[in-house]
Amino acid sequence: QLQLVESGGGLVQPGGSLRLSCATSGSGLHDYGVGWFRQAPGKEREPLACISSSGASTNYADSVKGRFTISRDNAKNMMYLQMNSLKPENTGVYYCTAERLGGCPRRIARQPFNYWGQGTQVTVSS
Repeated sequence: QLQLVESGGGLVQPGGSLRLSCATSGSGLHDYGVGWFRQAPGKEREPLACISSSGASTNYADSVKGRFTISRDNAKNMMYLQMNSLKPENTGVYYCTAERLGGCPRRIARQPFNYWGQGTQVTVSS
C-alpha cells in the first residue's frame, strides 16, 4: 500500500514560484505512474500533470503547460511539481497521486489513480 504526503504549499504572490514535494512510502515508487491534481474552491479536482511508470511519457494540462514541471526521483521515492509564473487562478488544494503501472495519456483524466495524498494548500494572491 503506497502512502503519499505533500508539502511545500503556501501563500505566493502572482508571478511567483513554488515547488511542491510528495514523499511516498510503503512501496517502491518506480512501479507507479504519478501525477498532480488541483481542486479549486467550489470546483472539481482537475489533473495538471503526469509521468508514466516507465518515465517515457509526460503530459500537462494546457492551462499549466510551459509554467509547471513534474518530476520524480525513484531513488528517493519522491515526486515534485515546480510551479512558475503563478496566477491567482492557480489557487487551490494540490494533490499528488499514483497508480501502479500507471500510464500518462495526453488526456490525463483517462488514467485512473487510486493512491492519493491529503493535499497541500496553494494560495496565489497579492
